[in-house]
Amino acid sequence: MRFSTVQLKRLVDSARPITYGIVQAGPDTPGGIPYIRPVDMTPYGGVAASGSLLRTTPEIAAAYRRSTVTEGDVVVSIGPSYGKVMVVDSNLTGANLTQGTARVAPAPSVHNRFLYWALQSSLARQHWDSCVGGATFRALNLEPLSRTPVPVARYNEQRRIADFLDAETKRIDQLSAKRLEQMELLVDRRTGALAECVSSDGPDSIQHPLVGAVPRTWPVLPLRRVIPTVNVGVVINPSTHFTDDGVPFIHGFNVRSGWIEPHGMKFMSHESNEELRRSRVRSGDVLVVRAGSPGRAAVVTEEYDGANCASVLILRRGRMILPQFLAAFINSPAGQGQVQVSQYGAAQEVISAAQTLSFVAPVPNVSEQQYRVDRMNAVLQSQDRFLSKLQRQNSLLAERRQALITAAVTGQFDVSTASGRNVTEGVTV
Repeated sequence: MRFSTVQLKRLVDSARPITYGIVQAGPDTPGGIPYIRPVDMTPYGGVAASGSLLRTTPEIAAAYRRSTVTEGDVVVSIGPSYGKVMVVDSNLTGANLTQGTARVAPAPSVHNRFLYWALQSSLARQHWDSCVGGATFRALNLEPLSRTPVPVARYNEQRRIADFLDAETKRIDQLSAKRLEQMELLVDRRTGALAECVSSDGPDSIQHPLVGAVPRTWPVLPLRRVIPTVNVGVVINPSTHFTDDGVPFIHGFNVRSGWIEPHGMKFMSHESNEELRRSRVRSGDVLVVRAGSPGRAAVVTEEYDGANCASVLILRRGRMILPQFLAAFINSPAGQGQVQVSQYGAAQEVISAAQTLSFVAPVPNVSEQQYRVDRMNAVLQSQDRFLSKLQRQNSLLAERRQALITAAVTGQFDVSTASGRNVTEGVTV
C-alpha cells in the first residue's frame, strides 16, 4: 500500500519551524559555540568529527538562538552542496547552523530516522532538483524545502521502516566500501605502472632530484627542448559557441590521468571551431589541465582529431618524445611533484605554458620509450577493465540503495517481509 504524502512543513514541531542559521559567524572562536556547515556534513553519516567544527562567539550564537539544534533534530544542507541530511546526536546538542544549513525539528508524531530516510528518497530529491534547476547559484531556499513531499505513515510503521533502512543500507554501504578499497588499490597500482614506465632503479641508474631514478644514459631535458609548440585552450567564455551537436569540445574536467572522458562533453559549431582554430587539437597532442586541479595529462586520440578545448594546455608532439611517454611522465609521481612545486604559494591553482615548459623529463631514445609504453599499456588495460567493472558495480549499488530507500518510505513494499538477500541481489561479487 502506497502512503499518501504531505508537505514537510506539516510534519515539523510548530514551536520550532524550519530555519537556517548564522549569516556571519565571524572568526573561529576557541571555546565558543560550534556550528554546522554543509562542508562539515558527510553524504550519509552526519558530522564526521564534531570536535573539528568551527565555533562562533556565545553572543553571535545567542542572536541566532532560533537555529540552535538539539538531539534528534534533522539538519539539511541547503547551500551549493544541497541535499545532505543528518540527525543531530547528543554531542551536538546546543550547536548552531550557518546560512547553508537548515534545521527540521520533527513533530512528536514523526520518527526522526524515518524523516531522515524520507528526505533521501527520490521523491524529495526530484523536488529539490526541480526547485534549483537553471539557477546560477544552486541553493535550496527554505520555502521549497518546506514544500518537500514526505510520505505519511503511522508512527510504529515509520519506526519499522527506519530500522529496516538502517540495517539494509549499512549492508549496501559495506559492499560499496569494499569496492572503493579495491578501486583505490587499482589506482595505486596504476601510479606504480606510470612510475615504472618513466624511471628505472637498476644498477646503472642515478637519482635525479626532480625525476627520480633514471639510467645514466637517459638525457633529462626541460620540456621546451622537446615540445615544439604549446597552445592554450579557449580563454573566452566557450558556452556562447555550444550547440547540441557538432565538434567535440574538451574541457579540463574531461581530461583524466591518461584518457579523455566523454561523459558530460559539450559540442561546438563548425563555424566556431574554425573561428577558434588556435585551440583545435590534433591526434597525438598531449592535453594538460591548467586550472582547478591542474596537471592531469592525456593524449588526443584519432576520434578527437580536430576537436576544440578549454582550460588545458596543448602540447604538440615532437620527434624526441612520444606523446604516450610524455603523458605518462606528467601523470607519474615525478611529474606531479613538479606540478605541485609550480603551485607553491600561488593564489590560484593554475599552471602556465611557461611553467610547464620548464618541467624536466627523462628522454630515452624513441625505441626505448615505445618499449616502455607498450609494457605500461598492457598492465593498464588489464587494470582498467577491472576498474571499469568495479565502477559499474558501485553505480549499481548506489542505484539499488536509492531505489530501496524510495520504495520503503513510500510504502511500495512491506519491510517486514523484505531481507538483505533480495534487496542487494545481483550486486554482490
